Amino acid sequence: MPRLSRQEFRIALLGCGGVGGTLAAHLAGLSGAQLAVVTHNADIEYRLRRFGLELREGRKVLRQKVHAVVRLEELPGDFDLVLLAMQPPRLEEAVIQARDRLRPGGAFVVFQNGLCEPRVAALVGSERVIGAIVAWGASMIAPGIYDRTSTGGFTVGTWDGRPHPLLPDLCRFLERVGPVRHTENLRGARWSKLAINCAISSLGTIGGERLGVLLRYRFARRLGLEVITECVEVARATGVQLEKVAGTVDLQWVALSTTERFQQRSPSLMAKHALLLAVGARFRKLRSSMLAAIERGRQPAIDFLNGEVVRHGEAAGIPTPLNQHVAVTVRRIARGELEPSLRTLHQLYQDTMPLRSEPSGGRQPPEFT
Repeated sequence: MPRLSRQEFRIALLGCGGVGGTLAAHLAGLSGAQLAVVTHNADIEYRLRRFGLELREGRKVLRQKVHAVVRLEELPGDFDLVLLAMQPPRLEEAVIQARDRLRPGGAFVVFQNGLCEPRVAALVGSERVIGAIVAWGASMIAPGIYDRTSTGGFTVGTWDGRPHPLLPDLCRFLERVGPVRHTENLRGARWSKLAINCAISSLGTIGGERLGVLLRYRFARRLGLEVITECVEVARATGVQLEKVAGTVDLQWVALSTTERFQQRSPSLMAKHALLLAVGARFRKLRSSMLAAIERGRQPAIDFLNGEVVRHGEAAGIPTPLNQHVAVTVRRIARGELEPSLRTLHQLYQDTMPLRSEPSGGRQPPEFT
């Protein structure tokens, strides 16, 4: 494909929640490229059109004028890149609506958590899909107003590891948001991020707290380690070579060994709990996007996280009972049958006690004594 000139480059950003809003704030002023934002939320569209977008990053506040519409049909012409930043349950519908608007040689860029690249590829072909793993957090605190809760960058690549002609341009754009690393093992990087999200995002949804509060409790950390362990076992069984999270955290080490499952305390367990404490401290402001979706009356993305692990586990013959319990609990919260709270999370811990070899799980936190 001939390299596109900067004057020709057109980008559509579908979705303007925490991730989409942060992307829009940094990409709206691109030199040589046009960005348009599509949001189904009329309140967001009104705020962006009337007042512009506001992004808070620590002490810095970035205000940006953004071209925003409610329907893709309102935008003329075709696009070189379509950035997918909506919640996973709306992903495939959005791709179907947008696939005829992609220029020859263009690409959909998948920012969702989970294993969404194959889902998009099934609709448009793998040669039109690039994956971008987000290693930072953000939330929308009001329509068109965003708070970036942690720093970080991206890991980008394709599912089969082959280079895409637009990867250099995409990396150049995303570097405005944070550092970009290319991988030829996107599948392994996605599975590593999936394991982390199955623990952090899903347990954060059930616990109803930001990560810094959640991971202060030993029972929450223990649940996180067990959820990650099941994810790692399924990945191994399906032939996935896991990549280190952020280039440093080795989930093969984080996963509980057979011996550790029979232990209440040991030096290795203490080290793993310490790691999760450090994660909680670094990303203390992070709040589950699934919880935010439930609060807005939307379908949570649990089937794309723990539900995905359960499905792959069933296909590989690997039991994933804790991930199953987590998925069921999140669905009950979404139906209004349970309230997200630390007590609900602790009840999950007690209900799944027979699944673990550590009968006491350590001392209960003060709230539950």
